[in-house]
Amino acid sequence: MQTVQTAKRGAIAILTIDNPPVNALAASLRADLKAAVESAASDAGIDAIVIAAAGRAFIAGADISEFGKPPVAPILPDVLDAIEGCAKPVVAAIQGAALGGGLEVALACHARVAAPAAKLGLPEIKLGIIPGAGGTQRLPRLVGAAKAFPMMLSGEPVSGEKALALGLVDEVSDDVVAAAVALAQRLAAKGAPRRTGEQEDRLTPEDRAAFEALALDATKKSGDMPNAMALVEAVRNVFTRSFAEGLAAERALFLKLVADERSKALRHVFFAEREAAKIPGIAPGTAERPIASAAVIGAGTMGGGIAMCFANAGIPVTLIEQQQAQIDNGINRVAAIYEMSVTRGSLTPENRDRRLALITPAVGLQAAAGADIVVEAAFEEMGVKQEIFSALDAIVKPGAILASNTSYLDIPTIAAATNRPQDVLGMHFFSPANVMKLLEIVRPTGVADDVVATAVSLARKLGKVPVVVGNGFGFVGNRMLEQRTRAAERLLIAGALPHEVDAALTGFGFKMGPFAMSDLAGNDIGWRTRKSRGKTAAVADAICEAGWFGQKTGRGYYIYPEGARAGERDPEVEALIACISKEQGVTRRSFTQAEILARLLDPMVNEGARILEEGIATRPGDIDIIWLNGYNWPAWRGGPMHWADSVGLDVIVRRLEEQAAESSDTALEPAALLRRLAAEGKTFSELKVRAA
Repeated sequence: MQTVQTAKRGAIAILTIDNPPVNALAASLRADLKAAVESAASDAGIDAIVIAAAGRAFIAGADISEFGKPPVAPILPDVLDAIEGCAKPVVAAIQGAALGGGLEVALACHARVAAPAAKLGLPEIKLGIIPGAGGTQRLPRLVGAAKAFPMMLSGEPVSGEKALALGLVDEVSDDVVAAAVALAQRLAAKGAPRRTGEQEDRLTPEDRAAFEALALDATKKSGDMPNAMALVEAVRNVFTRSFAEGLAAERALFLKLVADERSKALRHVFFAEREAAKIPGIAPGTAERPIASAAVIGAGTMGGGIAMCFANAGIPVTLIEQQQAQIDNGINRVAAIYEMSVTRGSLTPENRDRRLALITPAVGLQAAAGADIVVEAAFEEMGVKQEIFSALDAIVKPGAILASNTSYLDIPTIAAATNRPQDVLGMHFFSPANVMKLLEIVRPTGVADDVVATAVSLARKLGKVPVVVGNGFGFVGNRMLEQRTRAAERLLIAGALPHEVDAALTGFGFKMGPFAMSDLAGNDIGWRTRKSRGKTAAVADAICEAGWFGQKTGRGYYIYPEGARAGERDPEVEALIACISKEQGVTRRSFTQAEILARLLDPMVNEGARILEEGIATRPGDIDIIWLNGYNWPAWRGGPMHWADSVGLDVIVRRLEEQAAESSDTALEPAALLRRLAAEGKTFSELKVRAA
């Protein structure tokens, strides 16, 4: 089927792209577009060309079905050469999304008209790559490198209006085709078009200096990201190389990234996040319950952060506590966080005031009566939560959603305190709730489909990455974290020291190791949880029994002199660890960083396999998305299940068997799913989606 239709309006050829659903740049479309441009260029009756599109998107990017496959001619750079090299003016009429290769098509045109709400962007950075068809060379020439670089580094699109302000488009119009035709006629009257690659007016010394400052900042923040560093190099080329040389260098960098394992991991993350949006058993388009107002129970650190999420999204929220002093403290804490954002320049005073006005402090659960959704963020104790939900059942209006922010506890047991279990689910925010992107949506048996669909949609409105998980102690993230915590404790007793264990994880790409993180959060939190479950951890318990709770007490696994945030090695703690090893009859030995890493991560992968076996997680990619967005797993490592695939599941199985034999800990025995996949020579990525 022809994907480009040609029509004439006077002496203007209108080439309309029509490749549903999003006009992706498949091989057929590339061939048809190149042929249509060349045909119009050779037609003596045509003075200029307009490239338009049918549907909601102009061109939403590459055809994802072609990823990882040999290229099919014509490749996109060849199509763009035909457009930019055309002797007649070519104008893009952008009515919708022009993303990735779609924007590169528009950049190769000699002029651009966009609808006010059109979305223009180069999101390749999110796929572990950079634009590979001239985006890094043409965009800086149009808008300046200092404006183009941040746009490509974030991958976030801009509106048609913003694009006009940047100089990315020439006009904004509600009727993009008519405006593009008029512009094409004016350009044709002027003679030969000015090609984007020939424009260097904005590449000034001042622009170079501003770009280099941004590049330095990006290097400091993302120096371990190959795509970010490749982007810096490619954009810098606009100042140091000719257009043709810059295009060739960009293409070489692009192809190198396509083959890079780190970039492959980032592409896995991109597609895993898309897949996580698909909820088994719930049809797309399921009607959602309206959420016009919310209530949050508990004004502590978590509750206040959750209330901020609603306010930031423009949703009025009532923040509720038991006593006036508690709610005053909570509101003051929220106001202080907003004030800090104003001081840093990331929030205007007007927006601060607007958001604070959306948060209504209240005393007593009765204040939740009119809310469409109530999120409980009270103390992590089943009795407390049951009491709250029982009271809410009699207060909250019919049809309102009741959600618990519990990190570990059983949602059906909480729901049983109400007469509306179909309206109850878990919404597990991560601390700090107003910053962390992950939202685990816990779907217990019996909850209504529209409640789950509403929670997922709401999560996106709150700026979160939602992942639907099944009910079970610790759900997905914390259940796997517990295995890493146990592994870290075993390493200490076996011979490693806290700084060595932490260094293994930071060397892997985590921002913090387990012991530095525990000191930051407060060692007493885990201690209290262990005691409530009848669990023990010799080293961790001894540290807490000594009153060393971490940064807040000046001592934990490390010493924090005079309130310092960076800890120093503590000889007393290291002596305590050695003493515990001796008491347990363990002969301490040294570990390499690779051994430490395997002992920390392999048990997590094993638990992830069990989580998949039990249906707590739908897909391995869901687990990866949880760990990337909730636990700071380095994105370029792809998540624990993707990492396991890259290591080899047979290797993971062998190492777990060795650990299990050494420790006599049956929990380290490889999960049945892990054994089966390893025996079959398969990977987690080959698993089929489990039905609901």
